[in-house]
Order: sequence, then C-alpha cells, then structure tokens
Amino acid sequence: MNRLVIPANYRPILDEYDTQRAIAFIKDTFQHEFAKALNLKRVSAPLFVTESSGLNDNLNGYERPVAFDVPAIGIDAQVVHSLAKWKRLALKRYHFGVGGGLYTDMNAIRRDEEPDNIHSIYVDQWDWEKIITAANRNLDYLKLIVRAVVGAIADTNDSLHVRFPQLTTVLERDVAFITSQELEDMYPDLTPKQREREFLRRHHTACIMQIGGKLRSGKPHDGRAPDYDDWALNCDILFWNSVLDNALEISSMGIRVDPESLDRQLTLAGCDERRELPFHKMLLNGELPLTIGGGIGQSRLCMLMLGSAHIGEVQSSIWDDATVAACESAGIPLL
Repeated sequence: MNRLVIPANYRPILDEYDTQRAIAFIKDTFQHEFAKALNLKRVSAPLFVTESSGLNDNLNGYERPVAFDVPAIGIDAQVVHSLAKWKRLALKRYHFGVGGGLYTDMNAIRRDEEPDNIHSIYVDQWDWEKIITAANRNLDYLKLIVRAVVGAIADTNDSLHVRFPQLTTVLERDVAFITSQELEDMYPDLTPKQREREFLRRHHTACIMQIGGKLRSGKPHDGRAPDYDDWALNCDILFWNSVLDNALEISSMGIRVDPESLDRQLTLAGCDERRELPFHKMLLNGELPLTIGGGIGQSRLCMLMLGSAHIGEVQSSIWDDATVAACESAGIPLL
C-alpha cells in the first residue's frame, strides 16, 4: 500500500450507476467547452510509437516505457507516456494554421508510477496543442490560455451541478499565478509538494509557472523533459481538493520549445544525443510550428468534481492487495 489517504467519515456522494453517468457527462461537456474556448478540433492519436522516432515523452527521465516487438514489420514499439511531441508534428502534417489546434484522448501505461489516491499506472488525459506566433511566446499569453482552460473546467462543473445537484464541489475561477522560484522563496523550508499544498490552502485555484530548471536552492520544483515545454514559459494548473485536504494537479502545460530553447535545454539536461532524432532535427531546423499545449487529466478532473477520495473510483486500474482491502474497509468503491 503506497501513501494511501483515507478521509474521515468518507462516503461517495453518488452510487455506482450515477457515478458512471456523471463521468460520461463530465467528459462530454468538458470536451465541448474546452474545444470551443481554445478553437480546437478533435483528432485520432496513437497508442504507441516507434522507439527510433524520438516522439515518446520521457517525463521526468527515469520512467521506463512499456515496450514490445512487432515481428510482422520488424520494429520495436513503445506505449506512449504522453503525446507532447506527436501533437506538434501532427499540426504540421494536418496543415493547421495559426490560432487553430487539436485535442485527443491520450491513454498511457506508466508502469513506474507509485499508485496512491491520485496516481495510477493507467493514465487518461486530454492532450491538446495549438499553433501560435512568435509574438505569443510570453507569460501574458500563457496566462490567457490558463484562464481559458480554468473557465472551461468551471463551466463544466456548473453544468454538472445542474444535472446532479447533490454534488458539492465548488471551483474557484480566479487563478493565482506564481513562479516556482517565488513559491520556493515563500516557503523555503518546505518540499515542493508541501509548498503547493500551503499555497493552494490560500488560493484554491493556482498556476505554478516556470518548472524544470534549477531554482536558487539548486533543485528544480519538479522534473520536466527538456524537449517539449520551454522551462521559462510552462506551468501546472492545480485546484484545492477538500476531500483529500491537498492540492490536486489537473494539468501540465506550456509554450513549447523553439530551436533556441531546445538547444539550451538539451545541453542543460545532458541530453545532447537527442539532437540526432528525427523530431528533434526538425525542431532545431525550424521546420515545426510554434505551439502551446498540454495535458488535462480526465480521471483527476472527474474525481475532483465528484468529490471522490480515490482515482480508482472513476477509472478501472490495478492496485495492491493492501490498498484494495483498506479501501473496501473504508467504503471507497474501487472500479
């Protein structure tokens, strides 16, 4: 059992059948609100890519992708960790223009994840990407898009309450923006996760910006792959989760690297060998559009709006025996 939290006197608000109805409603409604707010079109996306393409996301750098051979065509494939790089290439291939973008369902297996109330080895999220201009590569534009994402989430939650008035989650629309360095300066004696918790206690919707590079303490706020987000122009969106009494990250997003920031970050991360991969060559040569994009957790969004104590209440995954027994004893129904 890993880091499981059992809230005192917890009981699900909805029964099993209404929970499934509510999950479907959240996903259908949010996709509509989100696509409208950001001018996005839905596309199909891969479940796996070839290792040699360089398109897979290595997340924090230590996660091992689920890999398998494909004897019929003589290649090795990897289940995607995310579609951070694939989306940008798809925008070029599908001939999207400036101001347009795409979103898709992303399903992944992250076998090195440590399961707990909000983490599962199964990941489901909306991946999205939008073409921007060089003039948009600044924090003001990042904040504009963050507010649009939060607005779509809040609108979905309001609609959900009309359909299921017994639900009680209230989401703050006003976003508190702070950089990871400002957060460290504010809480120098706390860990990054503890800083997030304390800040979200005060500001129930927050955006923590500039994640990936080393802070003055010598450590980054959190890990970021060097080849998709520009570390000076990215962020996490978090909401206060009153059921778990903690911050809940719903989205990781950012303005993507241009040739200059990719060149710099590959060197800082010690990943210069990636320069020879097809995707990275295209990017360094300026052959890919400038973009902003991110991922929005589907199961996390559902558990937040439904007031669930465990992500296993809104998605079907696998858990260790101790977690299953503890949840059963506490009345937490895992799917």
